[in-house]
Amino acid sequence: MDFHVSLEGRGDLAARIYRQLLDAILDGRLRPGERLPPTRELARRLDVSRNTVAVAYDRLVADGFLTGRAGAGTFVTGEPVRGRAAPRGVVQPRTFWRTAEPLMPPRGRALHDFTVGLPDPKLFPIASWRRLLARELRVGSAGYIDPAGDGSLKEAIARHVGISRSVRAGADDVIVTQGAQQALDLIGRVLIEPGACVAVEEPGYPPARQLFRSLGARVAGVPVDEEGLDVSALPKAARLVYVTPSHQFPLGVPMSLARRTALLEWARHRNAVIIEDDYDSEFRFGERPLEPLQSLDGAGRVVYVGSFSKTLLPTLRLGFLVAPASLRTALRAAKQLTDWHGDPFAQAALARFIDEGLLARHIRKATKEYAARHTRITALLAADSRFQLVPSAAGLHVCARLDPALHVRPAPSLAVESLASYYAEGAPGHGVVLGYGGISRTAIPEGIRLLITALKRIDNPPV
Repeated sequence: MDFHVSLEGRGDLAARIYRQLLDAILDGRLRPGERLPPTRELARRLDVSRNTVAVAYDRLVADGFLTGRAGAGTFVTGEPVRGRAAPRGVVQPRTFWRTAEPLMPPRGRALHDFTVGLPDPKLFPIASWRRLLARELRVGSAGYIDPAGDGSLKEAIARHVGISRSVRAGADDVIVTQGAQQALDLIGRVLIEPGACVAVEEPGYPPARQLFRSLGARVAGVPVDEEGLDVSALPKAARLVYVTPSHQFPLGVPMSLARRTALLEWARHRNAVIIEDDYDSEFRFGERPLEPLQSLDGAGRVVYVGSFSKTLLPTLRLGFLVAPASLRTALRAAKQLTDWHGDPFAQAALARFIDEGLLARHIRKATKEYAARHTRITALLAADSRFQLVPSAAGLHVCARLDPALHVRPAPSLAVESLASYYAEGAPGHGVVLGYGGISRTAIPEGIRLLITALKRIDNPPV
């Protein structure tokens, strides 16, 4: 037991040792059954007499907090104690953080779980990953690595996105991040001045909107229609725009080529930067992959963001960004200041996972399964005229609009998200967003039946 006791200040030394040991027991830092140092050892460490420590121990034994065992030592007695809370304090956070709460609070998994953004962990090749990670733990270095990430992983990512998405990138253009969210945070730190206007999709991805606001930006929602972001509605003051053009989140529509071209022209004319979040573009069901904005951009105004949270597992916290050369140094510096670097062992394992073809094999297998789930869900929803499906041929979720008078009543075994929760400005759209990574193919029919049963008409819906 390595317990810290401070004897700074004045007063009886035995009483101070007693008080600090008692506080540690009451706080739970010293747990029931834990052995204390022998009196001789603690006296030597504190540079006091052994008798002084013995007096403190004897008092705690008399009070019932410690017990002595002949030939074994002195141990903490009693039941486990919940740690006492830190002082409430008077210091207040910045205005934004006074009302901020976690966007996705932990919750139990429902039997029929249509939560958005969850891949199926059963599809992940855990045996192969364990083998690669174990190898890196045996041979990998324990020192600091490049803030931009493991060199072999950056090379592997550049090849992967070049082949699968036609992204133009070399290893030096890649920065490895702790998921896409950290990539957005780094970009915001580097580009957002306090009070600057940032445009986001409406409806859109709430964590991105909240992140930009936390950095001091004025966030403006821009409508999305069947062709994607309405470029004509972008505010003139915006110098940064966040989009999900390959599979708009949450509607699922792809941005048309005309809109992509218009957005790039808008960025050139306004001297603006585009963040392209290509969060689940690997899973496509039949249609030809669309060219990312990054590959169409000839001026270096697009920062491409990708993630392995959807293709592999969210718990790995592995993502990346591809930056134009003009931003590379600043983003690397921001990464170093944020957390220095990510997990070097997981990064090296992922590099080998990609190089051995395991990622491509996993994506092919997962795409086949997700396509079957997509087909089953859309067929069941299309059979009920109350659902107006938004066309989608990619990703891990589908969206269906509903009449504003229809609401989904809570059901204990059903988890489904409301389309309205993805709107932040004006009148929200009405409907449901259904993820199919967290529900098996065989459970989908019963899940949709429960959803249909949960629909309730309200004659005078709230405005």
